[in-house]
Amino acid sequence: VQLQASGGGLVQPGESLKLSCVWSRSLDYHAIAWFRQVPGKEREAVSCVSGADGSAYYHDSVKGRFTIVRDDAENTLYLQMNSLKHEDTAVYYCRADVRTSPWTSTDYWGQGTEVTVSS
Repeated sequence: VQLQASGGGLVQPGESLKLSCVWSRSLDYHAIAWFRQVPGKEREAVSCVSGADGSAYYHDSVKGRFTIVRDDAENTLYLQMNSLKHEDTAVYYCRADVRTSPWTSTDYWGQGTEVTVSS
């Protein structure tokens, strides 16, 4: 399984970006998520969506500003990021927790897309 993230870029505070993550084939996933990482810090979960019921989780720092949307028909996950702040600067990764058997799952990661928020 390959995941391809895109959509990052350089924006000013207050502006928006929309990230996309496309996977190579239909997946049976428990959850699919966006993470981000800055140098020297651990990768943190930004938002994820359940494969079962579509329920979404957001990190407190992005609630009300980011929206995660999955499109299983297009094998695509989006992250709409509005009102971006300097602290949103990071490399963003998508991850799919794919069910590989009734008892096991495997994580697949995309390659990352860089978001820089700077005035």
